[in-house]
Order: sequence, then C-alpha cells, then structure tokens
Amino acid sequence: MTAAVVGADGVGRCPWGAGSADGGLLADYHDTEWGRELRGRDALYERISLEAFQSGLSWLIVLRKRPAFRAAFADFDPEAVARFGDEDVARLLADAGIVRNRAKIEATIANARAVLGLAERGEDLDTLLWSFAPPPRATPPAALADVPATTPVSAAMATALRSRGFRFVGPTTCYAMMQATGMVDDHVAGCFRAVGAADRAAGV
Repeated sequence: MTAAVVGADGVGRCPWGAGSADGGLLADYHDTEWGRELRGRDALYERISLEAFQSGLSWLIVLRKRPAFRAAFADFDPEAVARFGDEDVARLLADAGIVRNRAKIEATIANARAVLGLAERGEDLDTLLWSFAPPPRATPPAALADVPATTPVSAAMATALRSRGFRFVGPTTCYAMMQATGMVDDHVAGCFRAVGAADRAAGV
C-alpha cells in the first residue's frame, strides 16, 4: 500500500502532483521544485510572498500566475519592492495577471522592507528561516492524512517572522513554505521523490 498515484508515465507521485488536466504544470512543479532545498535571500522572499498570495486559494492559481507575479514585483528583489509606494499598490491592484488582494500586496511590500531590516539585527533571511528546519524524516508519510498543515516549528517560525515585521506569515503559510523549500520532506510513500526513494531505486 502506498499513498502515491502512478501516472500514465508509470511514475509514482504525490496525489496532488499526479494529474495531467493542468497540462502537467503541477507534476513539473512537484518533480523539479517542491521539497528540493532552496537557498538565497531573494528566492526565499519570493516563496514567502507566493505562499501568502496562495492563502485561501489553490496553489495552481498562483503557479499559473507566477510569471506575472515576478514581472509585477521586480523579480522579487527586496530592494526594489521595498521602494514601492501608493502608485505601485494601485498598479498592482489593477494588474489582472496577479491575485489582486490589497492586504496581500501590502504585506509583500512590508515583507521586503522586513527582509532588509534583518541586516540591522545582524541577521539574514536564509539563515533565519533555515534555523527552523527540523531533522530530516527517517521515512516518508504513509498517507496524505499524515502530512500536517502546521507544526510547532512552523508556529515558532511564524512568531519569529512577525516579531521582525513580517505579515501574512501564519503557521500554515510557514509550513507550506517549509515544504516547498525542502526544509521538510513531505513526499508520500510510493512517490519517486520520497525519502529513500532514490536509494531504493539504485539498490542501496
């Protein structure tokens, strides 16, 4: 028994990444990005931003709009976004290519400023976020029901970020970001990306 779904290509994947109705967009994201270690201030700022925009929506919506998000938010360069003002907010609210939610837009700008503010504390975003990464799993989740939406660690991360001026960074958003950036590995049993899958395939 596995929790993975085997696709037409014979590859087992987490159920959310096994479909083809979306043109394979989720499968490609699942195979090449989700759960892989991601480092770097700007890349992690982008992930925090996109996970905040995803709140209350499906990830597929945000994934489809990601090129437009990158164009609208200066490729998620915190220095550039931190300079956004009222005219930029108005521009973004009129941009049909992104999710037009004022609170999320303003949070993304505020979070860029918070990223820059970390330097005043002698901190950087990469080190701060990865300090919350738990020890690697020994075995993959047996089923989707075993994959949490939040953990005490994601709650602690959310508290740490909010204390530094970040917005829209609750425990659920933080855990989703941890999953996406490889801080935790929640690929389920039978998925070709799951813990130990590569070793088993190699006969190790």
